[in-house]
Amino acid sequence: MPVLSEDSGLHETLALLTSQLRPDSNHKEEMGFLRDVFSEKSLSYLMKIHEKLRYYERQSPTPVLHSAVALAEDVSLSHRWRLSHSLQVMEELQAASVHSDEKELLQLLSTPHLRAVLMVHDTVAQKNFDPVLPPLPDNIDEDFDEESVKIVRLVKNKEPLGATIRRDEHSGAVVVARIMRGGAADRSGLVHVGDELREVNGIAVLHKRPDEISQILAQSQGSITLKIIPATQEEDRLKESKVFMRALFHYNPREDRAIPCQEAGLPFQRRQVLEVVSQDDPTWWQAKRVGDTNLRAGLIPSKRFQERRLSYRRAAGTLPSPQSLKKPPYDQPCDKEACDCEGYLKGQYVAGLRRSFRLGCRERLGGSQEGKMSSGAESPELLTYEEVARYQHQPGERPRLVVLIGSLGARLHELKQKVVAENPQHFGVAVPHTTRPRKSHEKEGVEYHFVSKQAFEADLHHNKFLEHGEYKENFYGTSLEAIQAVMAKNKVCLVDVEPEALKQLRTSEFKPYIIFVKPAIQEKRKTPPMSPACEDTAAPFDEQQQEMAASAAFIDQHYGHLVDAVLVKEDLQGAYSQLKVVLEKLSKDTHWVPVSWVR
Repeated sequence: MPVLSEDSGLHETLALLTSQLRPDSNHKEEMGFLRDVFSEKSLSYLMKIHEKLRYYERQSPTPVLHSAVALAEDVSLSHRWRLSHSLQVMEELQAASVHSDEKELLQLLSTPHLRAVLMVHDTVAQKNFDPVLPPLPDNIDEDFDEESVKIVRLVKNKEPLGATIRRDEHSGAVVVARIMRGGAADRSGLVHVGDELREVNGIAVLHKRPDEISQILAQSQGSITLKIIPATQEEDRLKESKVFMRALFHYNPREDRAIPCQEAGLPFQRRQVLEVVSQDDPTWWQAKRVGDTNLRAGLIPSKRFQERRLSYRRAAGTLPSPQSLKKPPYDQPCDKEACDCEGYLKGQYVAGLRRSFRLGCRERLGGSQEGKMSSGAESPELLTYEEVARYQHQPGERPRLVVLIGSLGARLHELKQKVVAENPQHFGVAVPHTTRPRKSHEKEGVEYHFVSKQAFEADLHHNKFLEHGEYKENFYGTSLEAIQAVMAKNKVCLVDVEPEALKQLRTSEFKPYIIFVKPAIQEKRKTPPMSPACEDTAAPFDEQQQEMAASAAFIDQHYGHLVDAVLVKEDLQGAYSQLKVVLEKLSKDTHWVPVSWVR
């Protein structure tokens, strides 16, 4: 076997050992195992790093001075360099007629950047950057076996420790209930779920309440010393889960009396996307807000637990459903019920931009349809979380459907007209169906799809209509096939619907991008006293503002969790500019969509 010199490195030794391994019939498996271990690149890299560190250690690099800052302050100029007080140096340099080099030296020594560099040098030279931990306690109980007691030291800053505790029902011991992902306890790897906690900074916790112990941990700064009896069966490190959920409700842990530790809770807003990193606890998940810089996860109620709470509230009558509330009026496109706009804009006809049949809608048709709506009202959806995934439109893929919903005063038809008229090659609207007679200038499939009442009712029976209504004893409706026809032409289809129709459109086929348009509500201002003649004109304005505000609030409260973007309309041009920006980003940006749309 070749002889290695004293200067041979560890990685060279490792390579030599690998080359000397010879197959042996009696130890074939062991030799193969050793060869695989020695051939690992990561092991070779570790050996090289070790050599570099040893070489650096043999060089014994030491700073020339440990007080560069003091030296800079004490430098003085005379006939030769000598030590003096820094204030005297400044006075002498300022009082004497100094040369340009001396002025430059004075200026350099006075700059804050140079002083900061010298301070960093002194800190490293004096090794003042290591955390100072207190000595181990001497009064370790002799009642326990030395191997069964673990002393854990954690250096803690202002962040929480990242662990919750509970009292065991059978033994009465205080045990670690959960470890928060990314917290100080998790990063240390020294504390595990099920460990029994005996002391915190020398304070016995056996007879203290969990909230008192949490208070001690919260008030501790710097280092925390924990005396722990390890769990008899240490649980495996939990696997990191990558599940993203869109929150469908607001949550404030400070208002949740059921949460085991309010400080460990994670507040979030509706429509915010959460990364759920642990679902091991069936009641309390651990999650982070997407885009949040905080590495520590927080507690949120699990989907099942939140649904149970909402079911209880609904049974108790404290959680009303949208179906049980009186709906305010939604967007009404035309000023007059008699309006039957032809849909022409800038001399060009735009299909489907005529008056909305919803304006004169009497009552929904078809008993089976009504039956479905009433049955849905009995068991409305419980809004908790929706699993989502990132989605970006790919070239060659059909454009996403753009759905507009609006509160009273939004006038969605104006926005649709302007968007389509500006770019009819890229945007389109669905041609509606009607049972009214065709006028002489109208063409089939352009202004309307003209059908008989029997055909309309048959299609209605087979749920082919997204919305339908009756006006002047004629039926009108927007069919799903009409929407599909626009999308088949590789156009972005714009459709405005009542919010109740959103559930039917939220499928992987349409991948709808839902935009909520609401008018800007003017705040109530104090006005000078008006004459009786002016009061009649002011009262309707205030009432109209209140109706628009109530309509917008209703949609936001009951359907806002489905919305992707909100536009506040002060005027048509301003709303169009906002909508144009949203539509331009629709095919370029990445969006969060229900996970079922991309699987």
